[in-house]
Amino acid sequence: MEDLPTRKPRAVTEELRQSVYKDLSPEIEQIRNADLRRKVVDAWCYSLVRSSFKRLSEVPPWGAAGIFFLKQGSQANHLRGVARFAMKMTDDFLENYPEAIVDRDIVVAGALCHDLGKPYEFDPLNQQRWKADPSNCGDPTFRHSVYGVHLALSAGLPEKVAHICIGHSVEGQHFKLSTECTIVRHADHVWWRVAIALGLLERDSIGHAGPLATVRKTRMELEAAD
Repeated sequence: MEDLPTRKPRAVTEELRQSVYKDLSPEIEQIRNADLRRKVVDAWCYSLVRSSFKRLSEVPPWGAAGIFFLKQGSQANHLRGVARFAMKMTDDFLENYPEAIVDRDIVVAGALCHDLGKPYEFDPLNQQRWKADPSNCGDPTFRHSVYGVHLALSAGLPEKVAHICIGHSVEGQHFKLSTECTIVRHADHVWWRVAIALGLLERDSIGHAGPLATVRKTRMELEAAD
């Protein structure tokens, strides 16, 4: 059986590059270094052409396969939200503690790239073959956080960004994290917890959050109940 990651990828087109830039805008424009900004786009193109998804806005808005499903939007909405959270934390500390040193470009790039591996992990063809026989190569073979490191380095992103790809998730419990990774990791985790509390996730997908998680009804749910 042929493994999806080794299948011949689609060509990276200018149309795809423009779609990635659009899906990550306006937050991607906060990356001041033009070369880093370009490599963020390159990395997402590299990820998408090796999956069944045609553009970033097609990737489901899930925290992981099987848990944390946003009711609407796409993975791009999550990436941009985490980037905004991370920038707000960074900017507040830099404003109020000017002695602090943070590479803001790495924070933004890391936030926009932290889930680079999700097109691979969420790909329906991969999900199908993994679940058909986990004894063959696992389920999944790699989590998105691990595969994201491969994608980031292959696209020429700095080691600091690749570190955020793996350190933002549960794997980050097992080694020391960079300052910028710590910021993105907390922005990511808080984003999901607040989204749960605001009722933005499908209720049957939040069991992982624990029995004490509170969920408020949205305006649309309240209006539908009237």
